Amino acid sequence: MAHKKRRSRRQHGSAKPLEQVELPLPLFDARAVELPAAPQPDTSRPADASMRSTRTIELLLRALPTGWRNKARDLLVLVRMDRPIGALLLLWPTWWAVWLAADHALPSWKYLGVFTIGVFVMRAAGCAMNDFADRKLDPKVARTAGRPLAAGRVKPWEAIAVFVVLCLAGFGLVVAFTNRLTIELSFAGAALAALYPFAKRYTQLPQVVLGAAFGWGIPMAFAAITNGLPPVCWLLFLGNIVFSVIYDTEYAMVDRDDDLAAGAKSTAILFGDADLPIIGILMATLLFTLLLAGQRAQLEWPWLAGLGVALVLFAWQLWNMRWRQPKACFAAFRNNNWVGGAIWLGMVVALAIR
Repeated sequence: MAHKKRRSRRQHGSAKPLEQVELPLPLFDARAVELPAAPQPDTSRPADASMRSTRTIELLLRALPTGWRNKARDLLVLVRMDRPIGALLLLWPTWWAVWLAADHALPSWKYLGVFTIGVFVMRAAGCAMNDFADRKLDPKVARTAGRPLAAGRVKPWEAIAVFVVLCLAGFGLVVAFTNRLTIELSFAGAALAALYPFAKRYTQLPQVVLGAAFGWGIPMAFAAITNGLPPVCWLLFLGNIVFSVIYDTEYAMVDRDDDLAAGAKSTAILFGDADLPIIGILMATLLFTLLLAGQRAQLEWPWLAGLGVALVLFAWQLWNMRWRQPKACFAAFRNNNWVGGAIWLGMVVALAIR
């Protein structure tokens, strides 16, 4: 019996503590597994670039020496040549003014050419200044992280140089083909174009500044063609500001979450959950303002038909955005190109039959 007890003590004494027991290695070591890296945003090109415009740019760049192509491409993208929708949204209200000021179905080719080219030139200048102002904000927003300045492919001083050169080009058009009143108004237009990009840091209504900046071609068109600024001119200018707030709020709704995180300001953030009702009120305000402008200009039923088409398109936008999905908001923003075109076409036909 004693022998069994001694044997039992030897067995217990030889046992290793639990922490010293050598366990077999596991077949799967989680620490040795390399997890896939989180997907990074594509900064090779902006997320909202038009594929058709991008292909056109690439086709045109073939005419340049190989060493110049990358820089030329980046500068063209800087001024949004790959996204012409923005220029078209500015062009339609300017054409409203050119046709209404001329009071004829076909205005002078000189003024039509000057203000059409001027829209593209000043819009490009404004985009260069906008990217300069947003060079630290754009990298934080997925849609804008691929812009040349945000991605580091264009330097800040280059954006400023592009802005200055384009402003001088626009001013040269005004000096060469218009009158003194238009030249004086052009200084205010350049100041507004430079001011807008910084407005989003100090006000929740940068879209209003945008409408004033890029709608300044309306009083300039009236000044050039009529050498005056009649009341109907300011009705169109007011309508353009409202129109700009509509489509740029829809545009800002795409980036609302990123803008909130980055500390930017916009009407999309200001309106909050009331965004769609407020946009609807703005749409009604725009149509009413244009109705008043048409009455002053004595435009007949084709003008009303154009406004009716715009009303249907606005209704579609609100319905499509009802869930506030980013793709739907972006589609609504782009749809405003058809709104501007329908209103212009109604004006042209109304002037032709008068």
